[in-house]
Amino acid sequence: MRHKFLQNMPQVIKRVLPSITNETITLVKDTSLAFTISIAEMFTVAKQIGAAQTSVMPLLAAGIFYYVFNLIVATVMEYIEKRLSYYR
Repeated sequence: MRHKFLQNMPQVIKRVLPSITNETITLVKDTSLAFTISIAEMFTVAKQIGAAQTSVMPLLAAGIFYYVFNLIVATVMEYIEKRLSYYR
């Protein structure tokens, strides 16, 4: 049983990795949807700070954070996909 698990696990990881990548990025992007159920998330807090300071810099910083975080996740996952030679 253990041998079969260890034998099949790399194949399973190789097949589900693109789906995991998409779900991770979608999860990060959907955190802004938390605003619809009144949970304070980063863009809501940035909007409140921007309104208090009459500045768009907090929103710009939040947007840059989302972009950089998604870029890092996509880059790491792309590296892992290449390392596992997913597209061969």
